[in-house]
Amino acid sequence: MIKPKGVAHFSIGVSDLERSLRFYTDVLGLQYVHRAPAAGMVFLKAGNDHVILCQAETHVPRTPAELRRIHHAFQVDAAQYDAAKAHIRSKGVDIFEEEDRAKGVFVGRQCYVRDPDGNVIEITEWNGVSVLD
Repeated sequence: MIKPKGVAHFSIGVSDLERSLRFYTDVLGLQYVHRAPAAGMVFLKAGNDHVILCQAETHVPRTPAELRRIHHAFQVDAAQYDAAKAHIRSKGVDIFEEEDRAKGVFVGRQCYVRDPDGNVIEITEWNGVSVLD
């Protein structure tokens, strides 16, 4: 049996690498790591986790139910959550939904934004503790 010890990276398909690089670094605060132009990739970090922006020729269609459900989530410290929201808004990005979950795998405050390609991004204050039934 395979026993993964973590996630090395996840990839997000984007139509314009430069525009998306600016969004993910300037708005969301990810750290630039490396560019692989021949492969159409830009490597970023969020804490110790890697994210790859990948040039995509087509956008993945989503049903209305999937519009928020399929997303990528980034953690911030609870003490920085409100400042993170203020920063996002100061960059002209709309926070289209917010919630504060008391139960579930990922509890706490969350807000949701869309990147320039419409990919849904969650900012969460989740601290690693779950409150399950």
